[in-house]
Amino acid sequence: MKQTIFITGVGKRIGYALAKDFLAKGMHVIGTFRTHYPAIDELAELGADLYQCDLCIPAEIDDMLVRINATHDELHSIIHNASDWHNDKTKPGMSAADIMNRMMNIHVSAPYQINLALADKLIASANEQIGAVNIIHITDYVAEKGSKKHIAYAASKAAMHNLTLSFASKLAPMVKVNSIAPAMILFNEGDDEAYKVKALAKAILPKEAGNPEIIELVDYLTSSQYVTGRSFAVDGGRHLA
Repeated sequence: MKQTIFITGVGKRIGYALAKDFLAKGMHVIGTFRTHYPAIDELAELGADLYQCDLCIPAEIDDMLVRINATHDELHSIIHNASDWHNDKTKPGMSAADIMNRMMNIHVSAPYQINLALADKLIASANEQIGAVNIIHITDYVAEKGSKKHIAYAASKAAMHNLTLSFASKLAPMVKVNSIAPAMILFNEGDDEAYKVKALAKAILPKEAGNPEIIELVDYLTSSQYVTGRSFAVDGGRHLA
């Protein structure tokens, strides 16, 4: 069956890789982006339905949701991938409260708003089949561990996983809701060798995991019929290092 998948933050990295993978499998992909990267044009050419939306602005989210509801009759999965990453050092024009609000808006308020608005469409698309449709929150391994330098970020990702618990209970049995908590999946362009060595040393599997690790886990979660309300760590065993 050709499914419809909604992914937030498809402009780069994991979101882009997931969108391309689902499109290659013949799925309908709905994607959001804040910044227009070249990848957005590529995904559009492949058939993705794309919406530029600032997830810190509820009115923009509402407008997007109205258009999605009007355009798509079915929805089989929501993947909350959109993310921002701030340390706790204030910047010009940005207070500590601003940093916390931004982290909570992107990682908690926006997924909460989207899940509530699209829940009925997910349930209807399940066609009374238990566990047929999905919500997946991409959190972070620091949601459980905490962070000395990224306290607001870590707290917001922990709250995001708490959404998983609440929505798993609320939307059962038709909708499964799970979290994926990655650590270092891909290095960024410009990361120097010293940083890479330090980052890899934090795990007992010292390697760059790559997008396939997340894609394969998403495939498992969307095809499973009996897993909900769980968090899946993809962190190279950092808790044992």
